[in-house]
Amino acid sequence: MLARAARLLKEAAPAAEQAAARRGWWKFGGATLAAGTAGLAAASSISLADEAEHGLHAPQYPWPHEGFFSSYDHRSIRRGFQVYQQVCATCHSLDLVHYRDLVGVCYTEDEAKAMALDIEVMDGPNDEGEMFERPGKLSDKLPAPYMNEEHARYANGGAYPPDLSLITKARHDGQNYVFSLLLGYREPPAGISVREGLHYNPYFPGGAIAMPKMLNDDGVEYDDGTPATEAQQAKDIVSFLSWAAEPEMDERKLMGAKWMAVMTLVFFTTVYYKRWKWAPLKSRRVIVDVVN
Repeated sequence: MLARAARLLKEAAPAAEQAAARRGWWKFGGATLAAGTAGLAAASSISLADEAEHGLHAPQYPWPHEGFFSSYDHRSIRRGFQVYQQVCATCHSLDLVHYRDLVGVCYTEDEAKAMALDIEVMDGPNDEGEMFERPGKLSDKLPAPYMNEEHARYANGGAYPPDLSLITKARHDGQNYVFSLLLGYREPPAGISVREGLHYNPYFPGGAIAMPKMLNDDGVEYDDGTPATEAQQAKDIVSFLSWAAEPEMDERKLMGAKWMAVMTLVFFTTVYYKRWKWAPLKSRRVIVDVVN
């Protein structure tokens, strides 16, 4: 009788151990699932918070001048300069661009001189030690809308319009960012409030920007008759600002292509010389004739 009971207990022990193991795995699986769900929720909330703080990431657009052997669209640069003059120049400066820089890029020398003559530049001092105004010339910078940063902030309710000379380099993914920002104005979604004086734009860090929507269909009349849609204006101003930030790009790419051609010839010449120089040594056969 005792032997039978011992045998039954011995047979029941593995089953109990297996059941306990299964319960342990279920507990472990449940804990892992709960931890994963909590981590996913935390990552999602962090992503949303980061998106709200740093702005929605701009999509990628196929800029025609981004190719290795591509150059700027100079017609687009000219149209973009018109957009800058008629829309952007009221608030934003271009401290690194002079009238002479436009010559041969989007205007002739006579056209650039005529534009420069339209402005008055404070110069001096003269022989009497006084400042004076004179007509602009090619060596002058494009005029800034404000005298200094304090003047700019006062005129814009505390906001400071940045200089646009290097804006496509100063912002992450600059070209796509500027294009998306200009076209990204929307009504605030439900649950989001924007204080008075700001405008909702998901591409701007924080989602609220002081600059109002500036581009509208037919807001600019192009010299070449191109339809001035909102997207066309945004594309042209980005082309112009890209050139302003990197005016040497075309010359740099041309020089790079020339160097690639030269270095290709040098490479094959070097390979041939190496083969010619070392072939006798690497392919020679040494035969030892042993004479007994």
